[in-house]
Amino acid sequence: MNSRSNLDIARSDLYRLSARGAEFLGVRYAILGGAMSWVSERRLVAATSNSGAFGVIATGSLSPEELREEVLGTFALTEKPFGVNVIIMHPELKELLEVCIHEGVKHVVLAGGMPPQWAIDLLKQSGTRVVAFAPTLPVAKKLRRRGVDAFIIEGMEAGGHTGPVATSVLCQEILPYLKDVPVFVGGGIGRGDIIAQYLLMGAAGCQIGTRFVCALESIAHENFKKAFINAKARDAQLSVQLDPEFPVIPVRAISNKATLEFNEAQRNAIASYREGKMGQKEAQLFIERFWAGSLRRAVIDGDIEYGSLMAGQSVGMVEKEQPVAEIVDELITQAIHALEIRQLNL
Repeated sequence: MNSRSNLDIARSDLYRLSARGAEFLGVRYAILGGAMSWVSERRLVAATSNSGAFGVIATGSLSPEELREEVLGTFALTEKPFGVNVIIMHPELKELLEVCIHEGVKHVVLAGGMPPQWAIDLLKQSGTRVVAFAPTLPVAKKLRRRGVDAFIIEGMEAGGHTGPVATSVLCQEILPYLKDVPVFVGGGIGRGDIIAQYLLMGAAGCQIGTRFVCALESIAHENFKKAFINAKARDAQLSVQLDPEFPVIPVRAISNKATLEFNEAQRNAIASYREGKMGQKEAQLFIERFWAGSLRRAVIDGDIEYGSLMAGQSVGMVEKEQPVAEIVDELITQAIHALEIRQLNL
């Protein structure tokens, strides 16, 4: 069998393995863009969808009217499918979902915890496909019974707010037992080789965020992009929780002065609580709100010293600024090559 035949088989294998995910999303490549606040807006989302992958708008920093503008702006830049990621803790959750429904968004990702039943029902009644995160197999099965159409399993290697378990472990715990719906894998994915491996394990596709931060179409500040290009995998560290009475959802970011400031913010809030100057809920909220403003400071204003440089461990594989289409093509080519090598070894 010649090498051309092996390449053809590998390419067919990739499309066969990812067909379920691609069909669910309505795209050529079963790659979701990770929803990154301030970064995943209309230009990056449209470019991702135009490349054959699936762009996702992040709503973490948006009001309902701002989301409407982003959705309409994205529709103006692409005719391809895209989705919206909505944090369930958002104070205007219902209004955000209603914007998605009214403006014809066909896929909504519910993130940030266990989605309420009414939110799932509201989306399903409108014909919207519902995607949720599955931190464990029992949670996934429960959400499946509630009507969720697909899942994302995201490991601790991911950037921003992340869970405690590695992607490779989650895949072993969940993929063999959750086969009736598409399951997308995210966290630490920077090359197409690993996309091929997760597809072989049963994933329907993969979610990628960090690799797209330095896309030419990304509005992230030049300083922010340079920080990513210069960083190594080990530079993307998890934030530290100082007191078990004040639980902190770990945030993975490139270490800088903001990291030290977060630790100081925790100390100050805890001290104020201990001294009776602040209630526990107030202190907890003060800690949780720290990252929101500091992320914008880095992404938009370019303050890479005191702004938050949220990044996954795959940041070590970000080597240059390049168009989204080039990044996607690179990932697909690597995935096909990995499957070709596998074919040669059979």
